[in-house]
Amino acid sequence: MNSFDISRIAFVQAGWHADLLNGARDAFFSRMAELGVPDGRIVSFDVPGAFEIPLFARRLAVTGEYDAIVGAALVVNGGIYRHEFVAQAVVDGLMRVQLDTDVPVFSMSLTPHHFHSHDEHDTFFREHLRHKGREVADACAGMLRALSAISPDAGRAGTD
Repeated sequence: MNSFDISRIAFVQAGWHADLLNGARDAFFSRMAELGVPDGRIVSFDVPGAFEIPLFARRLAVTGEYDAIVGAALVVNGGIYRHEFVAQAVVDGLMRVQLDTDVPVFSMSLTPHHFHSHDEHDTFFREHLRHKGREVADACAGMLRALSAISPDAGRAGTD
């Protein structure tokens, strides 16, 4: 990775399906280390569910202590179609946090079309989420690299 200064990155993970999401988090940490960002620069947080991620991300962003925030969740269809509303609210909320605070926020909030808790789906999604953890690490590092090429104060909310 090209050199640029990173103070801290937050990884915010929903508690639902944590057994699957833990692999995504581990893959994120691993890929970031490959890209030159040590574990000590990444802080992991747990929240109850996906719906809680945007508020938590906003609270982290306004501290000014994080260069980027990643939200990770697996929002599944529980048979009442609530998942579509939750997933959309999470993505919209994360985008709002990003635009309101000028801190890059990444969504690894996945909403599979079909998910059932059985061995075949667990195996598939466990591997798929590990892949997504690596992808979001690449996106995070790429965006931070791109932003580092811009004047530090360019576009910052609240600057003159």
